Amino acid sequence: MKKYLNIAFAYAIAAMVGGVFYREFTKYSGFTGVTALGKVHAHLFLLGMLVFLVVALYGAHNDLGKLKTFRAFLWTYNIGIPMTAIMLVVRGVAQVRGLALSAAANASISGIAGIGHILTGAGIILLLLSFKKLAKN
Repeated sequence: MKKYLNIAFAYAIAAMVGGVFYREFTKYSGFTGVTALGKVHAHLFLLGMLVFLVVALYGAHNDLGKLKTFRAFLWTYNIGIPMTAIMLVVRGVAQVRGLALSAAANASISGIAGIGHILTGAGIILLLLSFKKLAKN
């Protein structure tokens, strides 16, 4: 359980850093529009911290670590969430700076963010399958 709380704590810290960066970077740049940077804070809090708080609560009464699907969830999900957040930061910084991205750079950012979202979705499915396996026992 402590491991999952530590992961939740790490995501909470990252979410707070992302929120402060968004506020200060846009203020410093004089940017007043909508940017992808504003979504980093919520993604990390909800998909990172909140999910692992639920996992910690569920794991307090069950041995999640023994399940192959849960171990796959940990790897898949903890690659997908940071990948998505990093690409949101990259996209947001480009938006705030008003950078004219080439078609290839724009597609690369979208593609990598898409892979992060796919990994996150796959991780959620693996987590739900893990919960179902434990519920059968």
